Amino acid sequence: MTGATRSDERGIAHNVRVLSWVSFFADASSEMLYPVFPIFVTQTLGASAAILGLIEGVAEGTASIGMAVSGRLADRIRRRRRMIALGYGISAVAKPLIGLARAWPLALVGRFFDRAGKGLRDSPRDAVLAGESTEEVRGRTFGFQRGADTAGAVLGPLVGLALYEALGHRIRPLFFIAVIPGAVSVVLVRLVREPKASPARRSATTRAGSGASGSRR
Repeated sequence: MTGATRSDERGIAHNVRVLSWVSFFADASSEMLYPVFPIFVTQTLGASAAILGLIEGVAEGTASIGMAVSGRLADRIRRRRRMIALGYGISAVAKPLIGLARAWPLALVGRFFDRAGKGLRDSPRDAVLAGESTEEVRGRTFGFQRGADTAGAVLGPLVGLALYEALGHRIRPLFFIAVIPGAVSVVLVRLVREPKASPARRSATTRAGSGASGSRR
């Protein structure tokens, strides 16, 4: 594979491996809080189930809109690493903000920024992944990244529930502990190498050049 960055023997490029670890730690951070967030909102903050639904609706809507907007930006901005790092950074900082909440509106603000970070990072991240793969290894590239993402999503709730029991069912500390894997994901983004051109684009350019030279023969 003649990717934008060097590949290993399995055809997995450097950036793909880095971004897979980034996804692993980020998902572990987010999913660590998944089992306890409803308890936190309804019992600790005393909000109703309707308020919980409102918070999650706003959060997921924000992520969806953010991905659409960041996707357009990712096509125009060549330095996608900054967008990716900023997105993961916003999500990491949002978690302790939720932990500081004494009423549900601040929890809503925290979830808004958490999902805004996801919306900002996912599209440019996937654009980098696509740029690191040719047609021959595209499935392998995204399968590797999604596998790491899912592994983090499986590990996160297990760690979260174990900590919940270890901390005597105190939920607030979990929002601060979750910053640790989130911060690791942000640091790892620094290892991403900005590609000069995607393999697909170079391949298309090569084919176009070959076609032009062939037509002159």
